[in-house]
Amino acid sequence: MSTLSTHVLDTALGTPAKGIHVVLKHGGAVLGSGTTDGDGRVKDIAGAATKLNSGEYSLTFSVADYFRNSGRQTFYSDIVVTFNVTDGDAHYHVPLLVSPFGYSTYRGS
Repeated sequence: MSTLSTHVLDTALGTPAKGIHVVLKHGGAVLGSGTTDGDGRVKDIAGAATKLNSGEYSLTFSVADYFRNSGRQTFYSDIVVTFNVTDGDAHYHVPLLVSPFGYSTYRGS
């Protein structure tokens, strides 16, 4: 069964980004959500009982409150990362590197 995790790092501070709300969607339906922990992680956002079938998914990272709570302005309110699941038995890890005015993502392991 497939699993999905994410990890958010604040590249401006060089620290994990704690307290960012993340929502997983597939076909417009919400499959799961979570908030990044002290290490900036949401370990299994879909939950152990959810199988990720092949198709397009999105993770929405609500970053505005995170930056506001740290006294910083940001260009972004939400960052949406859309990706494709091709193997229903694989583990998918979608890290986000974020700063107030830029971000990057990749498929992790």
